[in-house]
Amino acid sequence: MKPYQHLDRLFVCLAMFFYGGTAFAQEVVKIEIDPSITFQTMEGFGASDAWTCQFAGLWPAAKKDKMADLLFSTQTTKTGQPLGIGLNMWRFSIGGGSAAQGKASDIGDEWRRQYAFLQPDGRYDWNAMPGQTWFLKAAKTRGVKQFIGFVNSPNVLFTKNGKAYSTDGNCNLNFNKLPEFSADLVATINGIKKTTGIELDYLSPANEPQWKWNEHNQEGCPYNNTELAQLYKGVNDAFAKNKIKTKIQIGEAGQLDYLYDNGNTTKGNQVYQFFNASSPNYVGNLSNIDQSISAHSYFTTSPEQKFINTRIKTAEAVARIKGLRYWMSEYCVLGDDVLKGEKRDLGMVTALFIAKLIHHDLVLSNATSWQWWLAVSTGDYKDGLVYIDQNKTDGQVYESKMLWALGNYSRFIKEGSKRLQVKMLNEKAAPVYVSSYLQNKKMVTVAVNTTDTDVDLDVEVKGRLQNSVQTYVTSAEYSLAPYKQYTNTKKIRIPAKSVTTVLSD
Repeated sequence: MKPYQHLDRLFVCLAMFFYGGTAFAQEVVKIEIDPSITFQTMEGFGASDAWTCQFAGLWPAAKKDKMADLLFSTQTTKTGQPLGIGLNMWRFSIGGGSAAQGKASDIGDEWRRQYAFLQPDGRYDWNAMPGQTWFLKAAKTRGVKQFIGFVNSPNVLFTKNGKAYSTDGNCNLNFNKLPEFSADLVATINGIKKTTGIELDYLSPANEPQWKWNEHNQEGCPYNNTELAQLYKGVNDAFAKNKIKTKIQIGEAGQLDYLYDNGNTTKGNQVYQFFNASSPNYVGNLSNIDQSISAHSYFTTSPEQKFINTRIKTAEAVARIKGLRYWMSEYCVLGDDVLKGEKRDLGMVTALFIAKLIHHDLVLSNATSWQWWLAVSTGDYKDGLVYIDQNKTDGQVYESKMLWALGNYSRFIKEGSKRLQVKMLNEKAAPVYVSSYLQNKKMVTVAVNTTDTDVDLDVEVKGRLQNSVQTYVTSAEYSLAPYKQYTNTKKIRIPAKSVTTVLSD
């Protein structure tokens, strides 16, 4: 070999890499988007104020404004960097009053106790939940349009044991006091509207009713389907009588298979139970019942075939009821064979896991809304979008890549967008998960690349020529940052281990 001959070869290889030589050709993922074939109409993306916001909303203005901006803002910096992920739904936890009981509540962690506007003596104190109320107003100020009130436990004044959890794992609501509980929900909706100007669009009166809620580590109340139907009817009667516009959002099943059939005859098959006219628990014709049913994506994310089949069956069950919509209304990483819930992760491992889940919930189960659990968390756990120190008055605020990965969807897929058909044209290409949405001639395509290598996305849109393309990337290096602009859609770079949003006209 001649001296330096090996360097000549190296230069040739580098030239091929930089100038498009085939030796280093980037893998291409070819997709076809058909705007004439549409699926669900999107309603939005949200998260919950549960627990942490009652204290976070009392922090110094600059700190809590930063949290609110990260969650709700649709503004950008001068360089085009989004300030936040633009959630358009906000879940307000209507507490059961355990916080007022203190240690007597038997809920040991005060961060998991909940205040209520209704006080132990029967009066209403509209200043009893200032932290949560601050976040309500902050959400509205930043453009949030949809507000959901949800109940983990009825107020302790209406429970069998006077606590906000079940002693024996059975329903803890004293049904003799259902009229009083329903009246409390009416008063709460009216009180929030009077003091904040916000009228709750939806009210979910029962959360994860399948669980026993007897461990007294947080508020909760079990129900079977017959008890739920009675609850929904009682709340509906009170809403109708008092001319409440708020819709009753039902389901909140602890996992997806409770919506169709998981072998539980008293707590499962909820789509049929509540929305089939032949069911003894049918409530779908009541005036304030929203034509939607919700479930939580817990415990169904592995193995892969279960992950897929559960979501297909969920879509099939909902589709049997004309006009019924499906919400995925709560999720955080509790843990499965793929990823454990313990240990906070601000990086891309959990973010990619979540992005893949969002993709499957939207594409396979046709969810019209996708909602995260804790918007703000203090725990050493994979349950928060924004994290803070466990301090009631001040501390540090930490962003997570989970936040920004959700933002690849929530920031750009607006209410009213329709999901489009996406076909992979080269099935043996890298496993990149792609979905696409259209609103007012603007197309949003989200690609989740879980692999270790960059890929090029070759997008063909049937009947349309895409002229201007902008991508936003969430990766280890970027947080929903403007990445590249293109003049066509033939070669759009999707970085390794990233969530990339492609905006095109």
